[in-house]
Amino acid sequence: MKIKVIILFSFISLNLFSQGIDNLWLMGYQSWAGRPYGGTNFEFTGGVLDTSYQGRIMNFDATNGVICDKSGHLLFSSNGIFIANAFNDTMLNGNGLNPGVYTSISDSDGLNIPQGNLVLRSPYDSTKYYLFHETDDDYSNTDVSFYLYYTIIDMTKDSGRGEIIQKNVVLLNDSIVPGFITACKHANGRDWWLVNHQFNTNKYFKYLITPNGIQGPFIQNIGSIRDIDFGQVVFSPDGSKAAFYEPTNDLDLMDFDRCTGSFSNLIHVDINDSAGGGGGGAFSPDSKVLYVSSHRYVYQFDLTSSDISASKLTVAIYDGYISPYPTTFGLAQLAPDGKIYIACLNGTQNIHVINYPDSLGLGCDVCQHCITLPTFNAFTIANHPNYFLGAEHGSLCDSLEGVQNYSVQSSTLDIFPNPVINDEVTFMYNVSPEPGIISIYSVEGKEVAHYILPQWSSVQHLKLPKLAGGIYMAFLSGGFSANVKFVKE
Repeated sequence: MKIKVIILFSFISLNLFSQGIDNLWLMGYQSWAGRPYGGTNFEFTGGVLDTSYQGRIMNFDATNGVICDKSGHLLFSSNGIFIANAFNDTMLNGNGLNPGVYTSISDSDGLNIPQGNLVLRSPYDSTKYYLFHETDDDYSNTDVSFYLYYTIIDMTKDSGRGEIIQKNVVLLNDSIVPGFITACKHANGRDWWLVNHQFNTNKYFKYLITPNGIQGPFIQNIGSIRDIDFGQVVFSPDGSKAAFYEPTNDLDLMDFDRCTGSFSNLIHVDINDSAGGGGGGAFSPDSKVLYVSSHRYVYQFDLTSSDISASKLTVAIYDGYISPYPTTFGLAQLAPDGKIYIACLNGTQNIHVINYPDSLGLGCDVCQHCITLPTFNAFTIANHPNYFLGAEHGSLCDSLEGVQNYSVQSSTLDIFPNPVINDEVTFMYNVSPEPGIISIYSVEGKEVAHYILPQWSSVQHLKLPKLAGGIYMAFLSGGFSANVKFVKE
């Protein structure tokens, strides 16, 4: 049966680029125990990774939902048990997510469900967010979810700290594989396709999230039969492909139609490494390479090959490092710096990184346990879709004026604060796969400052030189071109 959920929001026009909303990843657990336990912040503001320690109330296991504002400042987070605001406190009405036995016994740690929740901003109101989430509703028997929920967060409430205005709303009542919740932008560049999978079948449930609410489920049978296992389902950055990997039933690679929400051209790959334990997957920034992390191995697939299955190359084998448990390969995520980070399948103080994921062969540089964390991290990594994907240019569904794909769109450059009171400013702009430059000119046309921007960045906190009061122009060049006028007081 199809359902249509109508959510009535007061209209607030959306900012068409998301900038730094995925710039902060939260990890770690047991802050009460003291270092080396506690929270780890993974921050990519400026396009370069910075790690830091933070004591906080929320513990993260595999389930990890985090979202920031366009400046990269934390809005809220969830571990599947509750929702915390940016001030390290439980958000108003934020307790009691995912009611059930498994949630109760996981209360102090967070849910150990890969991709167990996902945060999406409302396509209609930029101050409201959906949290889609699940728990294990049959923990003692078959490890199956019976409900896919959504919860709505209103960030205008509680003086900007946010409040839950709808909680644990049942979107789907069925037998569902726990977790594996992900999404891809519709071809119009505004709406979202949300994807989930039925338990012990090859059936996908798909929902379309629009300004008029949530439509679906739309059902498609394709690919392998899936049951409970530690793995990952991901879309390529350009939205053209999807991959589902878990060690029992191996890898399915499919084309995805962002207009219709349909999967096609299935390629199944038997990994056959007898690794077990779990794993994950991620696509390269250019969407031409797929990486599968399979417990003790990392595999690479060339998606431009005429025989993708035969292109499989082992680019890393677990080297035996212990920190203090084996640093094997688990969930993966493409980051704002254009690198892929792979969490370990144990509680460790390290994480892996693929430094050049667009490069075929060993030149991709899988650097094992190269990132040392301030605290232990158990399994988790951020679950972010490509928030920056715009409309599919030329598609029949490219129907929204002004929403375009990043490869053809004109950029927008913002500066905060404006007027500039002191020398500290923040520039915000569209994410670009190429390095950029910000040049600042006086009204006389003299260049007074020049900054190089790292690729994949979308936010830069910069210190201006001592400028006389007056009007200045900042020009962005590189992957995009844009300009903004500002006043120095």
